Amino acid sequence: MIKKNRVAIIGIDGVPFSIMDNLSDNGVMENFAPLKNKGTFTSMRSSIPEISNVSWSSIITGKNPGEHGVYGFTELIPGTYSMMFPDFRALKSPTFWQDNNKKKYVVINVPSTYPAGEINGALISGFVSPDLYKAVYPRSLLQELQKLEYRIDVDSEKAHKSYRLFLDELFRVLEIRRKTYGYFWDKYRWDLFFFVITGSDRLEHFLWNAYEDESNEYHERFLDYFKKIDEIIGEIAGRVSEDDQLILLSDHGMEGISENININTYLCKTGFLQEGNDPQMGYRNIKKGSKAFALDPGRIYLNREGKYPNGTVTEREEEEIIEELISSLGDLKKDGRHVFKKIYRKGEVYQGKCLENAPDLVLMSNPGFNLKGGMGKLKIFDRDIIRGKHTYEDAFLYVRNDEFVPENVCVEDVRKIIEYSW
Repeated sequence: MIKKNRVAIIGIDGVPFSIMDNLSDNGVMENFAPLKNKGTFTSMRSSIPEISNVSWSSIITGKNPGEHGVYGFTELIPGTYSMMFPDFRALKSPTFWQDNNKKKYVVINVPSTYPAGEINGALISGFVSPDLYKAVYPRSLLQELQKLEYRIDVDSEKAHKSYRLFLDELFRVLEIRRKTYGYFWDKYRWDLFFFVITGSDRLEHFLWNAYEDESNEYHERFLDYFKKIDEIIGEIAGRVSEDDQLILLSDHGMEGISENININTYLCKTGFLQEGNDPQMGYRNIKKGSKAFALDPGRIYLNREGKYPNGTVTEREEEEIIEELISSLGDLKKDGRHVFKKIYRKGEVYQGKCLENAPDLVLMSNPGFNLKGGMGKLKIFDRDIIRGKHTYEDAFLYVRNDEFVPENVCVEDVRKIIEYSW
């Protein structure tokens, strides 16, 4: 086994294997094209559910959510129906940089690492990071980041006003990312460099149709964004030695949306959920008599007695209600197509010390169906401005020196691949 000198990782959030494969074959990503023939380039399974904070948490810990404790972007504050947003402090398993502090690290823009904690090196948290000061370790880096006009994320609200302005924003932030990685690459001595681009996910969410439709007025700009990403790939590939490990990966895939599925609206219409008269109250609008509710994107929780203010489901009733939910949800169709590909019980997909906090059921949709939690929607099926949705089976992984890449690889395997490279 040959040990590598250093490890460089490029994360490209939300990019499916198919895009990397297609765009490297047709000349858009000409720097990645020769790389993919020199190592292992494969599709990779995401987390369940297939959302970024869960996936990246699994990538950096090597654990499933039952161990690391992060199940989604939102949770309910214990004993209430009030919403909370888990951050890095909610992670119940250590990251690879916490377990091995003898190595030196630069970690830039990895999602769900806010607030930035102590690290042997430098860390800039990715989204969601409401305060740049708390997103940086050590704090002395803040002045340099301000000079670089560093941005945690793009302003996605611009997509609701103008796609042209949104695209300008994406390119502007990507260039800032490029300058930032270059500064830290040159300034710091490191054993592992971990750099994530997240604008790709935003681009695909709003303009997936521009990728699929060559006649779309934004098709070329969509491709141009990936050309810029490819330039960064080429730069970094040119900076590492042959003995260094180079890894590229995404956290989940992406596909087009045919319909949004408002899960709580369905639960209301089928009698599993009862809402009060004030939709502005969100989950606090859940009434007594409710059996279950959903959090984004498709996490079903029983409304347990003693756990929630209006909880009524007793332990004796749990199995019967779960069976009823599985049967009812399994029958849901749109235009003759079943909405759900899989309905998992928590014990089928999670294991570990945080299992008691897991959703009772996790829904995985068939292609095109975009699962949504939230309260107060009038229709089960609707559409909005979002055009791309996350997928489970087609994240991607590239490992240049590929002695250890397991078959049917998933996001939880990435940490082992990194550590094997040392």
